[in-house]
Amino acid sequence: MNADSLQTLWHALQRTARAEPHRPLLCQAARQLTAAGLLAAAERTATALASAGVRALALAAEDGPDWVVIDLACALAGVVAVPVPPFFSPRQIAHLLDAAAVDAIAGRIAVTGPDPTFRPAAMLLPGVELARRPAPPPAGMPPGTAKITFTSGSTGTPKGVCLGLAQQLRVAEAVAAAVASIGIRHLCALPLATLLENVAGVYGALLAGGSVHFDQPPRGQPFGIAPVRLPEAIARHRPHSLILVPELLRALVAAARAGWTPPGSLRFVAVGGGRVAPRLITAARAHGLPVYEGYGLSECGSVVSFNTPAADRPGSAGRPLGHVQVAARNGELVVSGNAFLGYLHDPASWDQTEVASGDLGRIDAQGYLHVDGRRDHLIVTTEGRNIAPEWLESELLAGDLLRHALVIGDGRPHCVALLWPSAPTVADAALAQHVARINADLPAYAHIRAWLRPAEPLTPASGLITGNGRLRRAAVAAHFADLIASLYPPAEAPSWAFIGACNATPRPSANGC
Repeated sequence: MNADSLQTLWHALQRTARAEPHRPLLCQAARQLTAAGLLAAAERTATALASAGVRALALAAEDGPDWVVIDLACALAGVVAVPVPPFFSPRQIAHLLDAAAVDAIAGRIAVTGPDPTFRPAAMLLPGVELARRPAPPPAGMPPGTAKITFTSGSTGTPKGVCLGLAQQLRVAEAVAAAVASIGIRHLCALPLATLLENVAGVYGALLAGGSVHFDQPPRGQPFGIAPVRLPEAIARHRPHSLILVPELLRALVAAARAGWTPPGSLRFVAVGGGRVAPRLITAARAHGLPVYEGYGLSECGSVVSFNTPAADRPGSAGRPLGHVQVAARNGELVVSGNAFLGYLHDPASWDQTEVASGDLGRIDAQGYLHVDGRRDHLIVTTEGRNIAPEWLESELLAGDLLRHALVIGDGRPHCVALLWPSAPTVADAALAQHVARINADLPAYAHIRAWLRPAEPLTPASGLITGNGRLRRAAVAAHFADLIASLYPPAEAPSWAFIGACNATPRPSANGC
């Protein structure tokens, strides 16, 4: 083995192989690998990659045991692993391949789009093809880079975050220690290309001596579990743990309200990737979902903090894990102890010891982390009030009525919102009542004074949201600039609330907001 940082995980797998040689560790329908099988497959694949002279591998295999095998093989062979997010557009994928100087792809060749330079070379694993192209010039990456995770970014141009093995394994060890007593059967609900699932979900479960389960993907959706299929998958696999983004949690709460009963096996459901309203946590727990909010950064190897059954404060993102330190400087969260190696092609970012998150937040007297929103998203009204839009959006999205919400108000006298209902059958009157209920619990300066429901849906193909449902705020605001402007009447006009018709034409509200 060529990396000391991998020894901890490797030793954990070896212990499992000795103690339980026949227990499946990675499971997907009929495809199962024991600890010994995983070790042997990773070593064979590492030898194949090294023999082929691969330097940077785009990991585009379907989610499942083979993905994990190839990921570990890259670490063993000293090959830079570059996971390909399934929600990236062809343009974003092309940028990923070129920016990271990828010279090989494992998995679906279709992800290369029109790039003809990649040619089938060999079968890396049964059913997993290896494609090669002439080696491009080495990428500008910091020394020790083992994985490059690309964030979609607010502009849509992916940014390469360079991580070593040490950064990843510190997170996995901290997660494993925090949840060791909770359970050992983890179901992957997020794509493995998501650093959170890759490091906290898979590595964390393996270090804790657990098993990792993958649902059999339906044709046309090879990555992750679709929200509509998640309740069925949970019932079938009966996991102890899950990792969710807020959209998936809302889907489970809606399913529970419709009659689905979560299995008693569930002990820990982590939710991150966006602010979660306390009322959504409360609703989830009332329906038997043991949900705990957390916080993380790609630049810190994913997880920074989360609540646990032993240390839980709803409304917070939990206490920081033992491998990091978090401080609030001028309202911005700064994390040290597990900083990334730097950004791809940005030497000025290399060798930093701390990460300025760009997130607004604080640490309370009991050590719990509270995250309010992004500094660059902060709304400052003309009355001088500071409002994190994520706060209001999480409240709006806590129920079943809405799929997306965008709150606007910077440099304006008050906040307004664009709302996308969860179904076209949701009536304007129901939305108006929902906004009124939210406003009733908000201070007056944060009230949503007007709103519209645009007729145009938000899709990843439009470039307005990411594949996991997160809004590209700047893109959405620019695209709907005329609609947003219509929500602010002239200064001399009466101040009334608007509700939105499906054609996005504002009209006076009958019952107000």
